[in-house]
Amino acid sequence: MKKFLTWLTAIMLAAGLGLLLPGPASASTSYCGLTWGSLVKSGEGMSSASVTGVRAGQHYCFDRMVVDLNGPAAGYTVKYVPQVVQDGSGLPVPLRGGARLQVTVNAPAYDAGGNPTYSPADKSELSNVAGYQTFRQVAYAGSFEGYTSLGLGVRARLPFRVFTLAGPDDGSRLVIDVAHYW
Repeated sequence: MKKFLTWLTAIMLAAGLGLLLPGPASASTSYCGLTWGSLVKSGEGMSSASVTGVRAGQHYCFDRMVVDLNGPAAGYTVKYVPQVVQDGSGLPVPLRGGARLQVTVNAPAYDAGGNPTYSPADKSELSNVAGYQTFRQVAYAGSFEGYTSLGLGVRARLPFRVFTLAGPDDGSRLVIDVAHYW
């Protein structure tokens, strides 16, 4: 009887460990269910709107950068690059982080009269991202011939997504989310 109880205890213990310990992670499982990837993302068209602001925020699974426009958003290109460069001059924009995203909005940061609609006080720090999990720096790379470029320094080459949102009012927003992990 003692031998039977010992075996029964061992079997129950083994079964219990199988239920309590998690199985191996699947290769198809991604962080927070994100399946964005890290290749170039773009939308076609030129916007008649102008860039009016840039801001950043934190979410549970990603950090977010938002570009505000005073009309409908149209085209954009967002991609990882070895070096973000300034519009017009091609000079490098220094960025903190292990990877760099070049964000090009197909909209100027000035109106039809050439007056600035977005003129950041500190072009190298558009938003305070200290303490963010992924973002390391948000910088202005200029506005030239109808395009506005921004540099986003991130901790590593991580998945990202890009989309537009209407509003508020007649404006719109270009949204760039970069995941905290793969």
